[in-house]
Amino acid sequence: MRFSQTDQEIINGIIKRNEKTLFKFYQKYKLPITHFIYRQLHDQSLAEEITQDVFMDFIEKVRDFQYQSTLKTYLYSIARNKVVDAIRKKKIKKILFSSLPSYVVEGLKTVLIDEDIEKRELAGKIKNVFSKLPNDYQLVLRLKYIEEEKVKVIAKKLSLGFKATESLIFRARKAFIKVFSSLP
Repeated sequence: MRFSQTDQEIINGIIKRNEKTLFKFYQKYKLPITHFIYRQLHDQSLAEEITQDVFMDFIEKVRDFQYQSTLKTYLYSIARNKVVDAIRKKKIKKILFSSLPSYVVEGLKTVLIDEDIEKRELAGKIKNVFSKLPNDYQLVLRLKYIEEEKVKVIAKKLSLGFKATESLIFRARKAFIKVFSSLP
């Protein structure tokens, strides 16, 4: 791929910490990236937040840029990956919260909104719940919700059928909820 002189100048300017170059680059792509993200997520504030993350990642990774694509393509690929991550996080929360009783969800909402100390307490409680679950439940929940594996992949890893794996995940979630609800 033939790389444009402008892209090379931008990269060199950013690497050399030229604020003017970085500002021009940011001004050129901020709006298009934000619109791209917004079209995927339909949440303006989240789109703006992710746009900032995209540019921060870009700045951190610009030294490793291999010139295998244009800067625009590279920037949009970072944005696409950030969007996918946001969708996954949203999906995990929805799945977890939809399977919990409403009083637990309300309790979790207040904890998630409060300070970092309470978030760490929740993380500790979740870790405690995991330690009380049978090993096979721990494994499938970790694969499904932490490593974000598809049921098909989990089934293959465990040498189980698809339906048996779905059933195991269902039972593991149910056990998680039961233990979680019983803890103070």
